[in-house]
Amino acid sequence: MRILVLESHPMWIHGLPNGFKDLGHSVKISGPLSDQVLKELLKEFQPELILSMGWGPENDSPFKQERIFKWVNASGIPHVYWATEDPTHTTTFTLPFIKIVQPDFIFTISDLRVEEYKQMGIGAAHMDFGFHHSVHHPVMPLTKYESDLAVVANAYPTKLAQYPNHFRHESLKILISPLLKNNVKMDFYGAFWDKMGTYFGKDIPKSWQHGYLDYTEANKVYNSAKIVLGLQNHPTQLTQRTYEILGSGGFLITQDTPEIRRLFTPNQDLVVSSSPDETIKLVNFYLSHPKERERIRKDGLKTVQKHSYKARAEYLLEVLRFYQVIPDYLC
Repeated sequence: MRILVLESHPMWIHGLPNGFKDLGHSVKISGPLSDQVLKELLKEFQPELILSMGWGPENDSPFKQERIFKWVNASGIPHVYWATEDPTHTTTFTLPFIKIVQPDFIFTISDLRVEEYKQMGIGAAHMDFGFHHSVHHPVMPLTKYESDLAVVANAYPTKLAQYPNHFRHESLKILISPLLKNNVKMDFYGAFWDKMGTYFGKDIPKSWQHGYLDYTEANKVYNSAKIVLGLQNHPTQLTQRTYEILGSGGFLITQDTPEIRRLFTPNQDLVVSSSPDETIKLVNFYLSHPKERERIRKDGLKTVQKHSYKARAEYLLEVLRFYQVIPDYLC
C-alpha cells in the first residue's frame, strides 16, 4: 500500500510512518509542502492513503489547511487525520482544522473526543501515542548526558498561563517543584525553562538548562540519566515521551494517574509519585538502589513493546478497513 504522510517535523516523521514501513507498506514523507509539491506527490507517488497529524509546520495556519483541502479532497484519496493535540486544543485547533480540511476519518489520542467527532458525522476512533525502535532504543550511556535526574520536555509557560487549570500544573508541582525547592540538581532539555520562575517560586539555575535537544538524541539522555522524570498532561492519557522513555530503556518516575496504572504496573515497569513528598522519597531511594532501577528499567522496556508504532499502524489500518475507509485488499 502506498501511504503519503503530509509532514516534515522530526517528532512525527520518525514515529507512525516507520510503523507502516515495518508492515511492508511504501511510505512517502512529503517534507515542506507547497502547491507544486502536493501536485507532484499526488501524480508521481499515486498514494492510496493520505495521513496528516498533529499541529505542525505543514498545517499550522488556515492558508496551509486550505491548500491541503484543495489538493487532497480533489484527489478522492482517503485522508486520515491523527488529532494529537486533543483534548487541550480540540476547540482551538482540531475543530477548525477539521472544518477546513474535511478528512475522511479521525484518530484522536483522547478517548473522550471520539463520540464528539462521530456526532459531527465523521468516522473516529481512539489511538494513543507509541514509540519506534529506530529512534528510541537502548544505547550505552554517554558522558555528556550522564546525570542523576533528567527532564526532557518543553516548559510551555505561555500555555500554562493560558490554561491555569491544566493538569500539567499538577504534574510540575508533584515531580519538579519539590526537587527544585530542595536544590536537587536536574538536567533540563527543552525550551523555555528559563521562564518558569513564576511557577516554581524560584529560577532554575542556568547551569541545569541545556536548551533544545534534537528528537533523535533523546534516547541518549534516557539511557545516560539514572532517573528520567516524565511529566503528564492529562489523567486520562499519556504523553508520547512516556512510551519513548520506556522504549529507550530509561528508568522513569512519572505522576501516578489512572491511565498509567491501566497500561503499566508501578514498581515493575516504572515508578509513580502522588505527592511532592513522595517524589523526594522515591528519588532518594532509587538513586541509592541501582539494582532496583535496573530491574524496573528492563521490565519497562519489555512491557512497552506492545505500544510500538508498528502495532499502532496495524491497528489504524484494521480500523479503516472495518469502517470501509479503505478496501480490504489494501490492508
